[in-house]
Amino acid sequence: MLSQPTPLTGAKILITGITGQIAFPLAQFLAEDNDVWGLARFGDAGSRQQVEAIGVTPVQCDLAAGDLSGVPDDFTHVLHLAAFQGPGNDFDVALRANAEATGFVLMHCRTAQAALVMSTHSVYKPHPDPRHAYRETDPMGDVNPQHSPTYSVAKIGQEAVARFCSRAFGLPVTIARMNAAYGPRGGLPALHADAIAAGDPVWTRWGPCMYSPIYQDDINTQAAALLAAATTPATIVNWAGDEAVSVQEWSAYAGELLGRTAEVVVRPVEGTLRGSVADVTRRLAITGPCAVGWREGLRRTIAARHPR
Repeated sequence: MLSQPTPLTGAKILITGITGQIAFPLAQFLAEDNDVWGLARFGDAGSRQQVEAIGVTPVQCDLAAGDLSGVPDDFTHVLHLAAFQGPGNDFDVALRANAEATGFVLMHCRTAQAALVMSTHSVYKPHPDPRHAYRETDPMGDVNPQHSPTYSVAKIGQEAVARFCSRAFGLPVTIARMNAAYGPRGGLPALHADAIAAGDPVWTRWGPCMYSPIYQDDINTQAAALLAAATTPATIVNWAGDEAVSVQEWSAYAGELLGRTAEVVVRPVEGTLRGSVADVTRRLAITGPCAVGWREGLRRTIAARHPR
């Protein structure tokens, strides 16, 4: 395992979900020294042109349909970041989009040197202690978030498929369980800052409601090391920041930066994670420490989203 992030250069990289909050800036970062291809449905007007503008080759595909015949299969590295989060209880749709689609991607790219599959902290069974630091070996379970009741189950299914593909195809895989990613393009702390800037309350499910947020710049620089740590069977690691902070804390700080009083309203939601703190011991051994603390990351995010 690596003690410090090592840049990835000269690789041919496929990134799925290219138009997403995390994937787009990550692709832009990697495209400086690599041949990066971005896969998405490109349903929004201008989305293909935006991807081309950052030096990434767009490739249109609906992963849930399972037809990757128009996608090259000679990538050296794969970053599978596409994810489905939708309302309702259609588990068939969610499993097809998150679990089965992962199988199609890894099967199609089974000759790659390494693949990173982005999972979620929402695969962990809720713990009663809001400050409990979840380890990769902790029990998994249904979090049942209100915005997407199928999400945690479908992502657990995704991990199972990724683990199978790693063993069946001899494909080195890292399964990275993302915590609260954020930056100028969005994420939970950014959305809360937006609410405060607009004079609206911040709604959260518990008090305190803890996270281990990770800023986009650290995601960008750590991706190469996480790919280098891919193994068969798959490596499983929490992808999270080094510091634990609550919604209440980051909202108060955002209010200071914006010159507004942050109002945080707690509405308990049973069956959800009371806290989302990650034990990052394993990630630290792979990537080394984060370069951007949560306060500096939030300051940069607000400066970009609310420059005035």
